[in-house]
Amino acid sequence: MISAAQARHADVVVIGAGLAGLTAATRLAEAGLRVLVVAKGLGSLRLAPATIDILGYEPGLVGDPRGALPGFVAAHPEHPYALVTPQLLDDSVQWLKEHVDFCAYVGDPGTNMLLPTAIGVPRPSAVVPETMASGDVRSSVSLVIAGLRELKDFHPALAAENLQAASAAAGRDVSARPVLLNAPVGSEVDLSSLALARRFEDPAFREAVAAQLRAAVRDEQAIGVPAVLGLGQVAPVWSALQESVGRPVFEIPTIPPSVPGFRLASALQDRLRRAGGRLLLGAAVTGPELRNGDLAGVRVQSAARQSARTCRWVVLATGGLASGGIDVDLSLRARESALGLPVSGPGPGAAAFLPGYFDAHPIGTIGLRVDKALRPVGASGEPVHSNVLAAGAVIAGARPWQEKSGNGISLATGYLAADLILEEAG
Repeated sequence: MISAAQARHADVVVIGAGLAGLTAATRLAEAGLRVLVVAKGLGSLRLAPATIDILGYEPGLVGDPRGALPGFVAAHPEHPYALVTPQLLDDSVQWLKEHVDFCAYVGDPGTNMLLPTAIGVPRPSAVVPETMASGDVRSSVSLVIAGLRELKDFHPALAAENLQAASAAAGRDVSARPVLLNAPVGSEVDLSSLALARRFEDPAFREAVAAQLRAAVRDEQAIGVPAVLGLGQVAPVWSALQESVGRPVFEIPTIPPSVPGFRLASALQDRLRRAGGRLLLGAAVTGPELRNGDLAGVRVQSAARQSARTCRWVVLATGGLASGGIDVDLSLRARESALGLPVSGPGPGAAAFLPGYFDAHPIGTIGLRVDKALRPVGASGEPVHSNVLAAGAVIAGARPWQEKSGNGISLATGYLAADLILEEAG
């Protein structure tokens, strides 16, 4: 029998269930440590397209992310990538490929593909689900962009027109023709992407859609569809649809909730549980548990009750401004929401925003300053707690939306956090 005290103790408490948190937690659990993941929600993965965007712009379009990183880090020495070696980046990508079982991940950190978004913008990404890879528009290609009338979040005419115009402006010969299909759902006129993903796992539904695609396609080389080709049976659904249509089919991520994001989050959470890790969702860390000034655990608020969870290490992977890991009030006072750690960024009275909408706003890089061991530091540069490590978007210095670097930073720093803890644990 496990005692109540044992149940409240872990070797590592990971705060946050996004890519950084789940990467660190799964690696640590697979190494035999007792791991508890505490998260207020389901994590940001379910909002993102599940691609690993390492570095897309610097500010010009990047073709080789791995090759561009040394120069990028030299120009941005406070960036999270300054903490990551090329070998560790490669290792983290390989680890992810080995831990995803809904479909294969393809690509490598040395090459960016250009994949269409839901509004037709070619987006640079290095490592992607194989269901998306045929949409690469770096070279001349003719495409059909097919939508489903019942999915109101994806408009094939808009995507095709924008994709063709953006490609032409960049000197690439890409033609895209829109097609709107009718999903065989009877009188239902409005379905979510998740609902359609479940429908595509039904062979009869899938074949009815495939028949419409066969009739609509002319001599185009590949077919783009919204990313709804199954939830738990992705690889067989995608393969069967391609075989039925007779040409490559690629998924295009839609607006949140993201079906590919659900797949990746579920795959990593399953891996964590199989390794013996525990997930406590719907709970908030409200502060550190201190003993003689040292962090001995965290205080957790769950179901109107507060309890202490003791541990040797904490991995803080709560995300940045967008995820609530960093809170900023109207006077620009910033606070780290879980442990109250000092935040690096523009303070009260400082310029947080620039005049232009797309300018490099100072507030965009707000977060925690960390040392080479990922430990958050104070104004003196010394770690606030020797056993707290930060990973992912909570680390200061990046502009992930502009750089197209968010999941690359999260994967690499989550992997590194586990490395550092395992090294210390021996």
